[in-house]
Amino acid sequence: MWLVRTHPTRTLLLRLVAGHQTYLATFRHYSTLKSSPVPMETVRNYDCIVIGSGQAGTPLSVALAKAGKRTALIERKHIGGCCVNEGCTPTKTMIASGRVAYLCRRSLDYGVVTTTDSSSSTKTLRGNPLSSVSTDMKKVRERKRDIVADSRARNERRVAEGGVDVIIGEGSFVDKTTVQIKLNDGSESVVTGNVICINTGERPVRPTIPGLDTIPQDLVLDSTSIMELGEIPEHLLVLGGGYIGLEFGQLFRRLGSHVTIIQRASRLMPHEDVDITSCLLDILKEDGITVYLNSEVTRLSHSDNHVALSVKANDGSTNNIVGSHILLAVGRVPNTEALNLSAAGVEIDERKGYIKCNEHLETNVSGIYALGDVKGPPAFTHISYDDFRILEANIVSREKNPDKPLATLRDRLVPYVAYTDPQLGHVGLHETEARKLFPNSTIKTAKMPMNYVARALETDESRGMMKAVVNADTGKILGFTCLGLEGGEIMSIVQVAMMGGVRWEVLRDAVWAHPSLAESLNNLWAFLE
Repeated sequence: MWLVRTHPTRTLLLRLVAGHQTYLATFRHYSTLKSSPVPMETVRNYDCIVIGSGQAGTPLSVALAKAGKRTALIERKHIGGCCVNEGCTPTKTMIASGRVAYLCRRSLDYGVVTTTDSSSSTKTLRGNPLSSVSTDMKKVRERKRDIVADSRARNERRVAEGGVDVIIGEGSFVDKTTVQIKLNDGSESVVTGNVICINTGERPVRPTIPGLDTIPQDLVLDSTSIMELGEIPEHLLVLGGGYIGLEFGQLFRRLGSHVTIIQRASRLMPHEDVDITSCLLDILKEDGITVYLNSEVTRLSHSDNHVALSVKANDGSTNNIVGSHILLAVGRVPNTEALNLSAAGVEIDERKGYIKCNEHLETNVSGIYALGDVKGPPAFTHISYDDFRILEANIVSREKNPDKPLATLRDRLVPYVAYTDPQLGHVGLHETEARKLFPNSTIKTAKMPMNYVARALETDESRGMMKAVVNADTGKILGFTCLGLEGGEIMSIVQVAMMGGVRWEVLRDAVWAHPSLAESLNNLWAFLE
């Protein structure tokens, strides 16, 4: 039969195969991911549609449903998005395994006697022989899978109990209120909504390098597939020196791989200040990781189950590097191409494909919003969750209080942590940004090595440094970085101070518990200049 639906700007004609039913997949029993299918012979109408079950889309769909709005959540793969399934949860779980291996190898530094590794010439930080450690990669993977499964199940229960209709499939716009969905069973369905929120995230980019497509695909890894390895790579070649490349590079070095990192830029993590990245480079080299800066892979080849890279440096010199596996960590791209955004009239950044939106997260099309990584950097889970806060306030809470000002992302203070070891925690402005933003102000910095921190010395983990950026004219803290033991937690203390407008002198004069890492905030300011 033919279904005809009239729209103000166009008429939608959909051919439905006679006698065939499509189903809306709803989760009523998330422990088994099975449910009683809901027959869907016509277009289903919703108040709100959320495309993508990320860390913004999942809580937003629940909030909308609980507010009495009929809500559909479209997800093509699994509930919880990248963070729960391929990002934060699994990576930090595996990094914890790597840290245990690292401390076991350093056991003699703490007076704990184990079997020493006589085959290694590398020494611990205190010059002791490394202890012998073996890694069961299948157990590491199993632990990761278990924790991810538990986290995913909690998200599934949350949307089920919240009354959200979950549709497993891939959505694409037909017009600004209509979404066609290719269900995972091969059938299709159509939904309409007055409000549509896009939270489809990003995925790893695959660079264009001569020879890459000739390499056996089980040897070419990205940030998702590398976590499913059942064996430790003999020699991992990491293309990219950003957060993802460094976290995985250090992790697999600790699990037992030889690791080489090739970075096109002149330094690692180029968004960080030079003194921070220089310190981090020294730490990685101390861990036995080989790093090539100002270098680009020009060609790949394969023989004898090994991968060979031709690497060209900016000075024209070349190197041939042979390894067992390649990790592609050269960036991420937004998941927008399948959305057919042009049908809805939604504008995107033509260069990278990110969805354009205003400070209230609304696109150029009224009623269509973008949340999380799909709208562009900063691409962090906590930013995605804060995007949820903004839309929940503007769509749900404001209905009860229409005079309340619209929530906005303007002046949002952005923290983040790179889970290298030691951690790199940062909030606010970097020194270069502060000097550019406040050219007529007196900008000062305070830098202190972590070996000035008693707690770091007592735990024998004193690598790294901390750095604060302040406006000396106002006493305001503009930014803070801690590359050190639990750097993310120390950063969070400074973040709270910045949120409250607390001057740097207040932290200097505070009474911090001894011997805590926080008391480093007494001494840091002595280095202000």
